[in-house]
Amino acid sequence: MDMNSVIARINELAAKAKTEQGLTPEELAERDKLRRIYIDSVKASLTGQLDNTYIVRPDGTKTKLEKKS
Repeated sequence: MDMNSVIARINELAAKAKTEQGLTPEELAERDKLRRIYIDSVKASLTGQLDNTYIVRPDGTKTKLEKKS
């Protein structure tokens, strides 16, 4: 499932949740699953960016960011 379809489905469920009809228990479970997929994707993207980030010192040396525990 590509991220555009995940976001589109999350938006559909959000719009339905705002109506008087609301969401069924199955749709609530689907929404939670899709949100987790989206959050994990954003975290992985950010981690990838930070893994390739360097600090450039005034003397021109580059230092890779260290992971914090």
